[in-house]
Amino acid sequence: MKKTIANPIVSHLKSLRLSKGLTQTQLAEGIGVKRQAIYDMESGRYLPNTVLALRLAEILECRVEDIFALNDPSREPSVTLMAPALSDGDTRLAMARIRGKLIGFPLTGRDAVHEGILPADALYSKKSGRFRLVQPETALEQRALLLGCDPAFGLLGAHLSRTHGAAAILCRFASSQSALEALSRGHTHIAGTHQHAKGGAEPNVAFARQILGDFKGLVVGFSRFEEGLMVAPGNPINIFGVPDLARNDVRMVNREPGAALRSLLEDCLATAGIPVEAVRGFDDRVSSHSEGAQQVLFGKADAALGLRVVATVHGLDFINLSTVRCDLFIPDDLMELQSIKVLLDVMQSGAFRQDLNHLPGYDASDTGKVVFRR
Repeated sequence: MKKTIANPIVSHLKSLRLSKGLTQTQLAEGIGVKRQAIYDMESGRYLPNTVLALRLAEILECRVEDIFALNDPSREPSVTLMAPALSDGDTRLAMARIRGKLIGFPLTGRDAVHEGILPADALYSKKSGRFRLVQPETALEQRALLLGCDPAFGLLGAHLSRTHGAAAILCRFASSQSALEALSRGHTHIAGTHQHAKGGAEPNVAFARQILGDFKGLVVGFSRFEEGLMVAPGNPINIFGVPDLARNDVRMVNREPGAALRSLLEDCLATAGIPVEAVRGFDDRVSSHSEGAQQVLFGKADAALGLRVVATVHGLDFINLSTVRCDLFIPDDLMELQSIKVLLDVMQSGAFRQDLNHLPGYDASDTGKVVFRR
């Protein structure tokens, strides 16, 4: 009987090639081989000689060891943590793989709970700086990471899981600016952002250019929703708009710099001729819509920035300031990932659009429409 020997080499050639927007044929022509040789290298069937490996590294603008690595089970890959580990013991991580790089989100505090305890993909030790996966690494290949602050992202993940069991989305909360910054660093597959119009036709694209520069990829509409002020049930102290935030009897909590809602508030104050110093609580910050709603619910603030759907969920009243569109930014080299293809298909489905359209303050008329492509 012929003995099967495990392949001693792991190839990251395919993900690096796609990140450069190259086809197998183009890469083959660049190093002087046939396309079949590139296919065999990507599948681990063929290990190139030193000259070919160096040519690959030159074209892909990386090191040879970034393309090919030893298949050593005892050798741990590195992980980029998106937040600090809070304990010297093992920290549970949610994981995604982006262009061959492992990205980890500590499941600590409020990030560990989403209508129940979230499952971990890995465990991380702050003391030793090491982590270990608790599920097959191949599962990460089927997952797309989506960063943004639209609560309906979770709805998209649920619809995808219902219809496509293998593919999955990992949704993590981030402000519009933070999501785009993560995309620019290669720390997410998709960034969601929503900016209110300031005279431009596509405020999200204009805002993204400040961070991404000459973005090459797809921008697709995800949702339209109402954003504004969340106030106590029954609006007991009669807050009807931004000018009321300058009253001495009104306390508010703001969002962090880079959050789209904070930008909306600053523009509304400027339009009304109200200095930010006149608003009690302008410098008091929360990091999410839900945290702001809880501050109002527990009497710590009279008003908080948020969405109508979040106010409704928490039983709060809502004052609309703007209706904005949330767009998804997907780099061109990641468009061929199966999870992203499935995600775009789900957004076109009638079941998802109907579900989204029935959320308080939501409109699905732009869902799935291409806003920008290059």
